[in-house]
Amino acid sequence: MTRALSHGDLLEGLPSRARIAELILSSHPPRDTYVGWQHYRAHCGRLVPAPAISPQQWSLVPESRQYDYDLYRELTNANLPLQDTSMHDKVGKLIRRRLSGNTRKKDDPTRAGVMVSGWGNYGKTASVCAAGAVFEDQWLKLHSCLNPGALPGTRDFHAPVVYVSTPVTATPKSLCASILGFFRAPIRKAATLPELVRQVADSFHDHGVKALILDDISRLRMHRADDQDVLDLIRAFMSLDVTLILTGVNISGIGLLREAKWNKKTRQWAMPQLESTRIHGLEITQTEHRFELLEIDRFRYITPKQIQAFVDHLEGIERHLRLLNAKEGMLTGCTMPEYLMRRTGGVVGLLGRLLEDGAHEAMESGKELIDEGLLDEIVLRRDEPEQPPDEPVIPADPPATNKNTPQAKRPRNTVFDDHGPAGATGS
Repeated sequence: MTRALSHGDLLEGLPSRARIAELILSSHPPRDTYVGWQHYRAHCGRLVPAPAISPQQWSLVPESRQYDYDLYRELTNANLPLQDTSMHDKVGKLIRRRLSGNTRKKDDPTRAGVMVSGWGNYGKTASVCAAGAVFEDQWLKLHSCLNPGALPGTRDFHAPVVYVSTPVTATPKSLCASILGFFRAPIRKAATLPELVRQVADSFHDHGVKALILDDISRLRMHRADDQDVLDLIRAFMSLDVTLILTGVNISGIGLLREAKWNKKTRQWAMPQLESTRIHGLEITQTEHRFELLEIDRFRYITPKQIQAFVDHLEGIERHLRLLNAKEGMLTGCTMPEYLMRRTGGVVGLLGRLLEDGAHEAMESGKELIDEGLLDEIVLRRDEPEQPPDEPVIPADPPATNKNTPQAKRPRNTVFDDHGPAGATGS
């Protein structure tokens, strides 16, 4: 696993202490701004890992550079690369297909969108943003980094992809403000909703926007009138020559696409037959016809193909980690794959967190090796539900309330009843 390096090779491949400190201490601008998105696109996956050396080679390095090397190893171990898993590839393939088709349409008034759903730590945002960054690189290269729709004499920057997080308390105005905030565009305090929508449309056109990524769309709840208006506004954006890419947790269960059912045979979400469901006079069922829903799964460990995919992922992490006593098969040999699957349930985010913490603990303890005993000391809370996505949780029937529970009929008072002549005679 380690490559033979001479003393000079190691010092030449290791950044200076000032550069290492810059990498560690530098802050990242928010991704939901143009500057932050460009920083992400320029630096995502670009970190060069520390050279892999043996304990003997490390002992030959001057003491001052040993500290630098250990710092750089910590930086390397804390930034695991985004690997080409089957889940990641599926997201990228769908987004590339949708963007390729939509950017070549000329007469279609609306652009079909994409929804990416999955539980927490499944890698939704990472996969979607990576696909958006790849598209922007290709789009800029196609147009020589120029906006083909720019007006002569203008200096608007070109932003093919816009990343925005859905506001916590979403309203049409707050969503427009979030989108305009990406461009740092000034917003008039007394601006009406039509004015804000027009300003968003002009910004999309002026900056050459082709894709709008709306993260955390699951913050919308269809029982709130404001959220229903936000969904209507989102659909209106689809007529602005922009492809919408929405990500969130359990999208099929929050009402955006109505209550969908998971089809085990096709492994897709199937929509029930259309019904005339109207809320406040607005039809919400048409959303399902404008979006394609993709459910991100976790790693499975049942079939040989699934097992091999998980082992390949572990092998990629193993090659990236920098521990002095690391050996080939540290994460893929013996029962380690089964152990990691049992600890994380195959969730890519939890797996990465466990191994990052394990690498840190291995360096702190001087063990410089990850094994089951070391990982047993790391507490990992699994926040995702135990129910797998191919077996959706079916909500229980709501309990009956007193209003709907039929009450026993009170007997009629017969004190003043007229029993007729027979009754009078008997008295």
